Amino acid sequence: MKKKELKKYNITQLILSLFIVIFINVIISYFPLRLDLTKEKRYTLSDATKNMLRNIDDVVLFKIYLEGDFPAGFKRLRNETKEMLNQFRAYSKYVEYEFVNPTENADKKKLRSIYKQLMDRGLEPTNLQVKDKTGKTSQQIIFPCALVSYKGQEMPLQLLKSQIGVNSENVLNNSIQGLEYSFASVLKKLSSENKPLIGFIGGHGELSKIEIADFAYTLAEFYKVKKIDIRNQIKSLEGCAAIIIAQPDSIFDEKDKFIIDQFIMKGGKTLWLIDPVFASMDSLRNSDVTPALPIQMNINDMLFKYGVKLNYNLILDLKAVPIPIVTGYIGKQPQQSLLPWFYFPLIMPTIDHPIVKNVNAIKAEFVSSIDTVAVKNVKKTILLATSKYSRIVACPSIISLELMKAEPDYQLYNKPPQTVAVLLEGKFQSLYRNRLTPEIEQSSDINFKNESVNTKMIIVSDGDMARNQIYNKDNQTFPYPLGYDKWTQQTYGNKDFLLNSVNYLCDDDGMINIRSRELTLRLLDKTKINEHGLYLKILNIIAPILLIVLFGLYRAFRRKKLYTT
Repeated sequence: MKKKELKKYNITQLILSLFIVIFINVIISYFPLRLDLTKEKRYTLSDATKNMLRNIDDVVLFKIYLEGDFPAGFKRLRNETKEMLNQFRAYSKYVEYEFVNPTENADKKKLRSIYKQLMDRGLEPTNLQVKDKTGKTSQQIIFPCALVSYKGQEMPLQLLKSQIGVNSENVLNNSIQGLEYSFASVLKKLSSENKPLIGFIGGHGELSKIEIADFAYTLAEFYKVKKIDIRNQIKSLEGCAAIIIAQPDSIFDEKDKFIIDQFIMKGGKTLWLIDPVFASMDSLRNSDVTPALPIQMNINDMLFKYGVKLNYNLILDLKAVPIPIVTGYIGKQPQQSLLPWFYFPLIMPTIDHPIVKNVNAIKAEFVSSIDTVAVKNVKKTILLATSKYSRIVACPSIISLELMKAEPDYQLYNKPPQTVAVLLEGKFQSLYRNRLTPEIEQSSDINFKNESVNTKMIIVSDGDMARNQIYNKDNQTFPYPLGYDKWTQQTYGNKDFLLNSVNYLCDDDGMINIRSRELTLRLLDKTKINEHGLYLKILNIIAPILLIVLFGLYRAFRRKKLYTT
């Protein structure tokens, strides 16, 4: 081939190659194509998220406050956040995002104003201890959060999911694992139009409106929420996707039980938050002792039929939430200390289930044990249990604050973990099977069912788990966030657990399964880094360069030998 023809051929090949590359890029821009070669499918969105993104019909803006100079772990969270949003953009042209450094070019006075504005919009700051090159430690406030805007609505999103007793590296990894769920759930809140109805059952001494205010408010972001007094009305629960029975303290008559039973038989979901034993901290504020008495509610036969037995006892646990107690006086002023109150177990979720995965420690108050019962076609999953340092006290009994004033007898706290929350799934038998007259069984108004379709229910032996603390201001009563304890100033995982429970019960599009996603945390061995840090750095810098040089020399030698021959 002549030199002129060779040149023409090369130019033609170059133009053709460029045309092919441009053509392929144009095609891919219309048909998103992503090849995920990671073991845990890190860069693959769930079908539920993809469907939600395809249904978005207006711009959704993610404003991420994770920009600036901060430690490597938070840079990793920022990079993973950016990668996740890029995946969202691959399935929706309406997804937009920007990263913002809220502290850039701001003096101290202006910073305070910025921090207040962000916190007023629902963003929670994190206080970091940062070491500089000289080894000096300083405090740095960052906002690992986002504001999500859609159709004139705005919602805050916490990217860092803190957990009691979990080290910072695992907290960051768990937060990264939950990014898809966090973004997808906030999108669902903003974009849902036809929300399922959740009914809080009333009329049996259940928690008051102010006591469940934060739980109901949180649910209202996903669902329509309504209080329902059954009052023997056979159709009172029609239209409900799920019902919540939150700490009743009086008897259910047979008609109300029948209505709840048939709601379950027809596929309704139920969250039972039941205290088998009555015990009150209010009584202990006026006296050092109070009785713990069994509560008769006439629902034990229902729950037994479905697969659980609530026990008339109280669980004490050495892993407990502290409460304030007077430990002495200075003059006439009482001095309070926070001491663990063994009747308030601190429950650490341990199983790998979407409801409790990566949920913070949960605060329980005067909780009882649950036994499961063998029931055909019903699968049982233990969601929550106390620690292996548990003790059981049968009721009736006396609760005394003297328990806190002495060292515990560790030999008494020798019971294995005690079940306090159970998920039941399957086909349940009606409590009223073979117990009704033919007229009732055949009534078209009642439409009696002997056996349920596939459905779910969750039983928790602590109604206080859904009760938020309250405070008074200007002669008005306001709720604290559910899970927040005003004494320890800790926020426990009660809200996340209960919200996940309702989401799981009502989920029909696979959203809750996103929580099961697990990313492997591949951390460097810090001991080896400290011992061989310089060697490893040199190896990582020199080795790749050396390999390239050797490969180049080999190619040159081979080429010279080939053309010489």
